[in-house]
Amino acid sequence: MKLPIKNMVSNRCIMAVKQLLADLKISYVSVELGEVELKSSLSPARYEQLQKALMGIGLELISDKKTMLIEKIKNSILELVHYSEEPVTKKYSCFLSEKLKYDYTYLSNLFKKSKGICIEDYIIAHKIERVKQLLVYSNMNLTEISYHLNYSSVGHLSNQFKKVTGVTTRHFKQLEHKKFIPLEVL
Repeated sequence: MKLPIKNMVSNRCIMAVKQLLADLKISYVSVELGEVELKSSLSPARYEQLQKALMGIGLELISDKKTMLIEKIKNSILELVHYSEEPVTKKYSCFLSEKLKYDYTYLSNLFKKSKGICIEDYIIAHKIERVKQLLVYSNMNLTEISYHLNYSSVGHLSNQFKKVTGVTTRHFKQLEHKKFIPLEVL
């Protein structure tokens, strides 16, 4: 039985859900971004218990199909931008359409209507956060970062970074107090 979970956006969330399932003695097959697969169905009482426990850690079970699809869009972007070891090699629109089996225009309109931001801007926000992380916590240079995140050039990455953050990548690296936006807020 697969259960989609809203706001499950990081490896830390995965660990928290695994711990919660263990505490509730609910057997699972897998726990991934935005979804848990249980070994068996839950009774309505156990489902409610799980729902309350998840809400206690800022997550919730999703039953609405459109909300489920929006969470799949968000989690697909998270996986690709933040958790993929391989460089992004295809357009995000193609990636999302292929992965979710929906026309990109439909996905884009649904996302904009629900979140108030277009998918492209959502992706840019995540890419810029990933650039910040890589600048601070990795040994990658801007050329490697731009390649890894599928920017057409270092100049494109630099211009987009400055436009979104208001500072250059060089200035950001020199800041004493670097500001990161938590993934669950984006």
